[in-house]
Amino acid sequence: MRLTRFLFAGCLSVFSLPGFAETVSNLYQVREPVSGQSPDEKARATQAALETLVIRLTGDAKAAQGSGLAAVRTDPQKIISQYGYEAGPPESLLVDFDPSSTDRTLRAAGLSLWGSNRPVILAWWLNDTTDGSNLVGDGQSSADPLRRAAQHRGLPLRLPLADLGEQGMGNAKALESNDVGPLKEASERYGSDAILAVHAVENGGQWQGKWHLWLGDQREQGTATGTSSETLADAVLLGVSQRLAPRFVVKPGASSGMAIEVQGMTLEHYAQLTRLLEPFGGRLNSASGDRVVFDVSGSPDQVRSQLSLAKLQEVPADPVPAEPVAGDQPPVPGAAPTVQPVSTPQLHFRW
Repeated sequence: MRLTRFLFAGCLSVFSLPGFAETVSNLYQVREPVSGQSPDEKARATQAALETLVIRLTGDAKAAQGSGLAAVRTDPQKIISQYGYEAGPPESLLVDFDPSSTDRTLRAAGLSLWGSNRPVILAWWLNDTTDGSNLVGDGQSSADPLRRAAQHRGLPLRLPLADLGEQGMGNAKALESNDVGPLKEASERYGSDAILAVHAVENGGQWQGKWHLWLGDQREQGTATGTSSETLADAVLLGVSQRLAPRFVVKPGASSGMAIEVQGMTLEHYAQLTRLLEPFGGRLNSASGDRVVFDVSGSPDQVRSQLSLAKLQEVPADPVPAEPVAGDQPPVPGAAPTVQPVSTPQLHFRW
C-alpha cells in the first residue's frame, strides 16, 4: 500500500513533534547522595537507587519491597550497566540501570510499568518564608531543587517566567483554590499537559506544602512535608508521580489485544503516534487515506489516557469507508484478490 510505504519512509526523518508530552531522558539513570565512597555506603546508595527506579517505573512506593524482586535486591548488579560518582554538592552515586533487563525483571515480578513518554507538568510553585513570598520562576536559583526533584522522580517539569504579572496572580489563594480557570489561562503561553499548583510554607526550619494537580478534567491533591525545600520538592513530586502513574502504566495480564483507528494522519502525527503506542506494543495493521489502524495490547482506559497526551479526540465509529489513496492502482481484472487481515477497530480517534 502506497501510503504505508510513505509513512515508513517519512518516519526515518527527525521531526519537531507537536503536542506537549515528552520522552523522559535518563529515565534509567539514578543519582543518590552519599557520605563517602566506602563499600558499605555504595551498597546502601545502590539499594536506594533501585527503589527510586522502581517507583519511577511503576508509581508504586511498595513495589521495590515485593517478593518478586527479592533476587534483584540481593544482587542489583544483574540489572546495572555501570556506576560512577559525582562530586556535587552533594556527592552522589550515579547508577545506570540497563533498560531491557530492568523492564524484563520488573515484568517478570508482575509489576505494571509506565513508559518514558510522560505528560509535561507546568508547576506554579509559591514559597512562603520569613523573608517573604516568591513564585518560583524558570530563571531563579530557587528552581534548582524543583528540577532536581523532577529528574529524581522521572517527570518532565516546566516553570513559568514568574514575571511581575504572574507574581501578582500566583498567590496563596489562587494556588490553593479548586478553580483552575485563572491558572489554566495563564498557562496557555507555556504549553503543558498538566498544571501543578503548590503552596510551600517554611516554619521553624520545617517545610509544609499543599498541592493540586490538574490533567484534563481530572484533579488530584495532596500534602507533603520536608526538612528543606529540596526534600519537600521531592516529596511533592513523588506524590504527583504516584497519582499519575496508574493512568498510564501497562498492567501485565490485565491487558487485552485490540485495534484502534486514528484519523487525520500526517508524517508528524504518525511519528508521534508510534512513540505514544510503544508501551502497548503498537503495530501498524493497515493504512488508507489519512487513517491508520494499529493493533495494541492494553486496556481502553490506558490507551485513552496515553493518546490524550497528544490531544487526540475520541470519536464514534465512522461507517463510511475511507477514500482510496491517490495513485493506488485498481485491481487487475481476473486476478486473484489480495486478502489482508484487518482488525476491526474498537476505539476511534482523530487529530
